[in-house]
Amino acid sequence: MPPAYMDYLEIAHQRAVEKKTHVSFPQLKYPSLRDEGLRDPVQWLRGKALDDGAEGLWRVHDKIYDLKDFMDKHPGGAEWLELTQGTDITEAFETHHINASVEKVLEKYYVRDATLPRNSPFTFNDNGFYRTLKRAVREEIKKIPKDVTRRADLIIDGLLATLLITSALVCGSKDYRVVMGSYLLASLALAWVVIASHNYLHRKSNWRMYLFNLSLWSYRDYRVSHVLSHHLYTNTLIDLEISAFEPYIMWNPRRDKPLVAKLAFLTELLTFSFVFLLNFLKRFALNFIRKDFFKKHYRWHDGVGFLLPLWMWLVSGVTLHDAFINWLWILCTGSFIFFMIGSNAAHHHPKIFKDGDEVSDHNPDWGMHEMEAVMERTDISGSLFKVMTFFGDHALHHLFPTLDHATLSYLYPIFLEHCQKFRANFRTTSSLDLFIVRVEADDDSMTTSPNDALTALRGTMRAV
Repeated sequence: MPPAYMDYLEIAHQRAVEKKTHVSFPQLKYPSLRDEGLRDPVQWLRGKALDDGAEGLWRVHDKIYDLKDFMDKHPGGAEWLELTQGTDITEAFETHHINASVEKVLEKYYVRDATLPRNSPFTFNDNGFYRTLKRAVREEIKKIPKDVTRRADLIIDGLLATLLITSALVCGSKDYRVVMGSYLLASLALAWVVIASHNYLHRKSNWRMYLFNLSLWSYRDYRVSHVLSHHLYTNTLIDLEISAFEPYIMWNPRRDKPLVAKLAFLTELLTFSFVFLLNFLKRFALNFIRKDFFKKHYRWHDGVGFLLPLWMWLVSGVTLHDAFINWLWILCTGSFIFFMIGSNAAHHHPKIFKDGDEVSDHNPDWGMHEMEAVMERTDISGSLFKVMTFFGDHALHHLFPTLDHATLSYLYPIFLEHCQKFRANFRTTSSLDLFIVRVEADDDSMTTSPNDALTALRGTMRAV
């Protein structure tokens, strides 16, 4: 190993131990409240507000805006602005708005320049990879058929119908084989409904996003942990989907991991079945820990998760107790399926960026960073059903999260063209290989050159 790299490993280890800065981006302070308490989305927002210099308002790049009067006018819904008040929303603003006209709207609410530097490493230069690609995508989506999103709607609606029918059969059938088959199908349908609803909660408020809550999880919390944290700061210290599992599962490279983290794969197998339920219990416990938590953070849709056992009880004629027990089996099995799919989706290959890796640019273009933090699975791309149920077309979805999954396949030609032009490190793999190298993290066989990656993915895309 080259001496220079050995020196970096020692420096990185020291940064990781001291927890004063990010490891890969040492110009940034260590995120406030990152390692404290229950590491929930509300705490993440509080910590981010402490670091962002938004002065209780909304920060975009180096300017402060007062959007309180705009909340009810926001086309995406007031909730996005309610959640992000007091924080730097630069990444969210850039990636959630493809139309250039939003910048003129934003100017109306300018208050003053920010006094502190941004606590994010990412840039959005006008001639950089992301903004250049966004301008091209802006024109490309005008060519996409208007009704293409109906295909995605039909998929999630079909999965919901499957869940309702099979969950009822679990309670209502007297045939053991029907019961067991229905239980497995209902568990799979629940996991897939929750994954597919992720297509909708990135966007303006709509009824299908509430289907996420069938998991007992809160879509509102997921908008923070996934949309505002993971999507915008992928695999950095600000990524709540990384920190929430520590120290039991430590995806960031660290020298001195506790024993339980060294057995992370076993930990996943033992705990993933209970994460849906644990998320609900953790959120419920916060009512007793934090003042006015229920009043501030609970909404009517937090009860959606209990509609499924109620449905099973009402249509089957079994006792409420039996319906509840059968539902718990479906919930826990669905939780296991969801997290096995999610943890193997795109971000945990050993050659994908994680905080601790040495970077060549401490202020990268945001889009270029996303390409470093994701690998596309060619066995998932090309089928909208698999894209909807296995977090597919992951790179494009990260870059343009508000676009319906059904539209993403139309964007590949322009996306691949810009990857080549800017030498973006876009790579492909398969689900099986991604799973294997997660277990055997020292495997080096997965590297693909940018040209190989583009060729492989083009082979899976239908002509558009």
